[in-house]
Amino acid sequence: MIKFHILTLFPDLFSGFLKESILARAQKQGLIEIYVYNLRDWGIGKHNQVDDSPYGGGTGMVIMMEPIDVAIKEITKDWMPKKNRKILLTPQGKIYNQKKAEDLSKYENVLLICGRYEGFDERIRALVDEELSIGNYILNGGEVAAMAVVESVFRLLPGVLTKEEATRIETFHDGLLEYPQYTRPEDYYGKKVPPVLLSGNHAKIEKWRHEQAVKKTIEKRPDLLDGRD
Repeated sequence: MIKFHILTLFPDLFSGFLKESILARAQKQGLIEIYVYNLRDWGIGKHNQVDDSPYGGGTGMVIMMEPIDVAIKEITKDWMPKKNRKILLTPQGKIYNQKKAEDLSKYENVLLICGRYEGFDERIRALVDEELSIGNYILNGGEVAAMAVVESVFRLLPGVLTKEEATRIETFHDGLLEYPQYTRPEDYYGKKVPPVLLSGNHAKIEKWRHEQAVKKTIEKRPDLLDGRD
């Protein structure tokens, strides 16, 4: 079982996300535990301050070092070394991918720290194991990124999906996009299902699916084939 710990200024954003669909079921089954913490609980002074204006001037506010430092220490105080990961969600991080999701699924605890405003005090970066980004674009904060990480990881856990095969054949698992899929009817106003899928010849079907996956990857995401024969 894996435990996710999410540190955010907007914990209510996760209420619906955690209570719906497969993720809700996985929590009920004890396959995953998710804890959401409000950073303001570690804020400074009577107003629970967590941000301040940057030295040197500039627009916006920057998340302060102290609240993050104290929060991390309290959340992780009972964690065993080497089985846990502390992650800062930031546009400066390495781009998140399926391989990283598979890596994270092997940990016991994963702490996801969501940014807001103009970013973090630079010294906060030394408090975490790594920084991750879900893409080259700007969001209001790290909450959407945290949801993406949680969803991509928890579905890899044994027992979460009803069919283990579902994770094996999906897009990105082997570095290729997923092959085309069809369902009834066989002919929809002249748009027909490829005959090979109706043949019952499983060897031919698997060969066709692989060829189509390669073709689709070349056409849509050739970057995924870098360094491959």
